[in-house]
Amino acid sequence: MPRIMIKGGVWRNTEDEILKAAVMKYGKNQWSRIASLLHRKSAKQCKARWYEWLDPSIKKTEWSREEDEKLLHLAKLMPTQWRTIAPIIGRTAAQCLERYEYLLDQAQKKEEGDDMGDDPRKLKPGEIDPNPETKPARPDPKDMDEDELEMLSEARARLANTQGKKAKRKAREKQLEEARRLAALQKRRELSAAGISVPMRKKKKRGVDYNSEIPFEKKPASGFYDTSEEVVDPMAPDFSRLRQQHLDGELHSEKEERDRRKDKQKLKQRKENDVPQAMLQGDQPARKRSKLVLPEPQVTDQELQQVVKLGRASEVARESAGDAGAATDALLAHYALTPAPATALRTPAAHHDRVLMEAQNVMALTHVDTPLKGGLNTPLHEPDFSGALPNSQAVATPNTVLATPFRSSRSEVSTPSSFATPGQGQGQTGLLTPGLRDKLSINPEDRLSAGDTPAEHRQQQKQLKSSVRSALLSLPAPKNDYEIVVPEQESDEPMETSRHSDIEDQAEADERILREQQERRGAAWLRAAAGGERSHPRRRHAVGAAAGRGAAQERDDKKRAVQLQAAHLAYLEQHPYEEFTAEELATARRQLEKEMEVVKTGMNHGELSIECCSCQVRTDTLVLI
Repeated sequence: MPRIMIKGGVWRNTEDEILKAAVMKYGKNQWSRIASLLHRKSAKQCKARWYEWLDPSIKKTEWSREEDEKLLHLAKLMPTQWRTIAPIIGRTAAQCLERYEYLLDQAQKKEEGDDMGDDPRKLKPGEIDPNPETKPARPDPKDMDEDELEMLSEARARLANTQGKKAKRKAREKQLEEARRLAALQKRRELSAAGISVPMRKKKKRGVDYNSEIPFEKKPASGFYDTSEEVVDPMAPDFSRLRQQHLDGELHSEKEERDRRKDKQKLKQRKENDVPQAMLQGDQPARKRSKLVLPEPQVTDQELQQVVKLGRASEVARESAGDAGAATDALLAHYALTPAPATALRTPAAHHDRVLMEAQNVMALTHVDTPLKGGLNTPLHEPDFSGALPNSQAVATPNTVLATPFRSSRSEVSTPSSFATPGQGQGQTGLLTPGLRDKLSINPEDRLSAGDTPAEHRQQQKQLKSSVRSALLSLPAPKNDYEIVVPEQESDEPMETSRHSDIEDQAEADERILREQQERRGAAWLRAAAGGERSHPRRRHAVGAAAGRGAAQERDDKKRAVQLQAAHLAYLEQHPYEEFTAEELATARRQLEKEMEVVKTGMNHGELSIECCSCQVRTDTLVLI
């Protein structure tokens, strides 16, 4: 059984390159001639490959959300009309169909809760691609088959015939025809010389012989004509002296050769004259700069000055109240920087995925039962059949600069504005963002812009009451569900209550800790000896640690001071202060008072102050040391 060759299959890189070169030479109408260069592809497959993949105008980027919405909307309006939908979207029909099926599969997976990463339309091993024209080309193998090498060499030879070989072949055929005519003429002459006459037979041609006849010729009547009134153009070409090159004009190769000679001559002159390149190019720039056109400002100078004045006034008020304390700092907000938005954003986010909703609508319309059953129509998510393009649901961020920077009363705005601060209670009208920010809402606009007449004041009070009432109505319903758990065994011991019912401030805690430390240090100091309490020096066994400072040199003063400090700390660690109880201190103090009375009486000191006594004791102690 002979081998049957079916054309088709995956496209290779070699076949794509041959197809592109053939389209450049033969155009996009001779697909049969182009397919003759590709042994494994037909003319229809070559055409599909060009219009579905190789055409430079094909858009192969990722699909955007707008394109998906447009595709689903047009598929809902014109089902299965992909050739009509493709030019509207700017993609090919195969791309639109593939993307449409992909979106439907994703919507169905989301409804069923399957894995979104698995693609059911992906080819499994061993399956044949039904649309290989829309897939990337397979790279060429390192060792190509003989059939592919033969096809490549044949295509290279046919596509490289661009140097007038056809004209040479025509000239050669014409020369052979002339040789045959001369041979026939010589044969006829030889026969006539031999006495054999051969009649000339003319070939009948269908149509007009343009070589021997003049088509549509009108012969003038015989006779003489007056030529005195004829006007002769002296610039008219003399057709008797014209040649073929005069009619054809200058060839492209001759023009390039002439320009090449001119460039060589200019380069030679430039080198001889040694002129810089920048001077030959001229001072004019290659491209003129376009005029800078800016839009008109949206904020006037008066508004900017007003904003500056308001900022200065707020800074002055803050500086004047800065020394009042922590409470004033908490109430006065800092307006130097724009605070972070505590409420919702001005540009609302998308509440639902429109691409998914459109895909679900298309699926619902596809799986519609017969209308003979009756019942309700198929439920859809916001169906839109108003036009050829889907409605744009994007909400732009409002331009707050266009709003007036001054305060405006709520009564002036009858409808909710796009600049309204979100999070307001129900029933309130829109409110423009005020120029004076009030973070704590202490001074609302309604109170600042009070009415001049009692009627306006009463109307304003009614509006305030209605706004408060609507705000209270918008609060959630209270939940009075309480669960009481009775302990199994009640303890008779009273629960210890904390000293402070609320959370203690950090500053107060630090102050309390510092005060406790000072009290402990004071108590320890009181428990020490009386000499240490009066800062009297203690007797030490190590003698000579501080002696001889007068003999030290000036450059060693700092080092000796450090050494003395280290020695003092080391001595304190080895000989700490002795601590005494309060009873021992009181007993020692009474004995000291008795001794002091005896000394006063015996030595007639009289009443001495504690300072004099301390100086005398310190002097005696130093003498002992």
